[in-house]
Amino acid sequence: MRQFQLESEFHPAGDQPEAIEALLNGIEVGELYQTLLGVTGSGKTFTMAHLIARTGRTTLILAPNKTLAAQLYAEMRDFFPSNAVEYFVSYYDYYQPEAYVPSSDTYIEKDASINDHIDQMRLSATKALLEREDTIIVATVSAIYGLGDPAAYHGMILHLRQGGLAEQRDILRRLSELQYTRNEMDLRRGTFRVRGDVIDIYPAESDRFAVRIELFGDQIERLARFDPLTGEVDERLTRFTIYPKSHYVTPRETLLAATGAIRDELTDRLSVLRSQERLLEAQRLEQRTHYDLEMIQELGYCNGIENYSRFLSGRKVGESPPTLIDYLPDKALLFIDESHVTVPQLGAMYRGDRSRKETLVEYGFRLPSALDNRPLRFDEFERKIPQTVFVSATPGPYEAEHSSSTVDQVVRPTGLVDPVLEIRPAATQVDDLMSEIQLRANASERVLVTTLTKRMSEDLCDYLADHGVRVRYLHSDIDTVERVEIIRDLRLGVFDVLVGINLLREGLDLPEVSLVAILDADKEGFLRSTRALIQTIGRAARNINGKAVLYADNVTQSMQRAIDETERRREKQEAHNIRHGILPATIEKRITEFIDGVYEKPQKAGRTRFDRAGTIGHITADIEIKSAGDLGRLIDGLEKQMYDHARALEFEQAAQLRDSISELKKRHFTAGFMTDPASVVS
Repeated sequence: MRQFQLESEFHPAGDQPEAIEALLNGIEVGELYQTLLGVTGSGKTFTMAHLIARTGRTTLILAPNKTLAAQLYAEMRDFFPSNAVEYFVSYYDYYQPEAYVPSSDTYIEKDASINDHIDQMRLSATKALLEREDTIIVATVSAIYGLGDPAAYHGMILHLRQGGLAEQRDILRRLSELQYTRNEMDLRRGTFRVRGDVIDIYPAESDRFAVRIELFGDQIERLARFDPLTGEVDERLTRFTIYPKSHYVTPRETLLAATGAIRDELTDRLSVLRSQERLLEAQRLEQRTHYDLEMIQELGYCNGIENYSRFLSGRKVGESPPTLIDYLPDKALLFIDESHVTVPQLGAMYRGDRSRKETLVEYGFRLPSALDNRPLRFDEFERKIPQTVFVSATPGPYEAEHSSSTVDQVVRPTGLVDPVLEIRPAATQVDDLMSEIQLRANASERVLVTTLTKRMSEDLCDYLADHGVRVRYLHSDIDTVERVEIIRDLRLGVFDVLVGINLLREGLDLPEVSLVAILDADKEGFLRSTRALIQTIGRAARNINGKAVLYADNVTQSMQRAIDETERRREKQEAHNIRHGILPATIEKRITEFIDGVYEKPQKAGRTRFDRAGTIGHITADIEIKSAGDLGRLIDGLEKQMYDHARALEFEQAAQLRDSISELKKRHFTAGFMTDPASVVS
């Protein structure tokens, strides 16, 4: 059994030791729900890591969005480099669900763009859960959406063993059942190729290595792991397991049995629609379902096959779908990070999905069984989850009601105290803000400003920019990757002020920010609730000069509660510092790309320069390639640009890139980085 190996140069400090022991005792005595009330900057993630290492349990961490999940994933990967830390979020870059709008008689077909890298990470996560006990999965609410049945998924696995008996035809047939495709020219994830008695397989869950099977007759003579880019053999293997390409792969017998059940339901539903004289809906449903059945019988799948998941998994009407939670072992551990946001999210997923599906069923676009292709209801989620620790600086009412104990983590290891609070008149808030920004900019510190509306944010940004302030605006239209880049640029000092509405709250780790300005703080509502104010104020808690200015003409009840809680924490923190002789210090945190390995960015490899407009820098002979890995990254970057130009119909630029890639392959074949230039993806 592998043990969790926590690696860190730091040791628990502040309130962390007491919090770790209290939560650990609760877990050991079997408490189902506990809450870690940890203020911003108190090291909640470090506390979680120590609990994981001490309990030794497989752990699922739920985060409210992809950005925070990526941040947690990177931190856990640093804490546990020797263990399996995995990432499980929705693999859609773009998703338009199937829908029907009766009022305008508009049918919206499902449209989606799948992120191949995230798909690989999802498959890697379930593989780790099935193979290893030292696994940490960082996920979003995607964890409560339907996934392939664990038993069926596990039953489809292909086991390979050196010296074992296996005919080539049988291996190829099994790979096809696992939804792998044969491709002799381009070995990519989820494909295989055959050359004589050698079968090369690129596992669907792998991001780097492929597997080579060498046969002698009907016996596996040799197994090896190799780099699909260079062809270099990395390791000889005695055994290897090939997992399905998709979580939704289903045995042929199950598919055939499911088609019979689907036909039976179709017959029943058609009789109902025809008895109601809804002939259009009946014809629509009959035509669509027959087409899907033909696709399933011929190809093993169809577009929207998830709508028949109840039959494919053998569930009863209304029974909960299998999800990632079903892949967890019996004695697992669950952390719900930023629980005051994540818990309401978990409860809302089912209701929104149900409303859309009911309309599709009512108007003959789907069979009633499509309603069982759904996320978990909250009561089902509660029944399935293991022992749980809610983690938040501002726990919600659900946590307070269900937790058997709430553990405070108020004192920070750095000795930092909560920001100083000031209330200033709203009438002069913009002019006052300008002077505060100037002071912070002169000290090379950063400022966060939160407003109430998008229009207000845009106008404020324009005003500040007109007065020479380096400012950016963070809004909901900005995608995950660009949002992370904006936050990183703020830390680097590319600009001094970041303006937002509801995005400058949970999880932002910005030690350079010394001022948080909350405009119109006395306007009661969702954006100025006690919880929202405390979260926003906390963004200045990582800097020794941290201050929060609330611009208001009146002190609302929400403001007063937030002020009282902040003062309570400051008193406790200052008393601890005096008692132990601690001098507070700003948190030192290196600026890293925490999305590296999660979201792919346009690569600028070597000295080659590209931009989206199509400018191509010349690939010269002096590009520094020190290893096969450098070469692989360079070629990957060039290929992405080549395909981008081809999609934009910029064929001359694409052809230049194609020739440059070919030149690189030939040049570095002679340097020994590649064993076979033809084996490189092109």
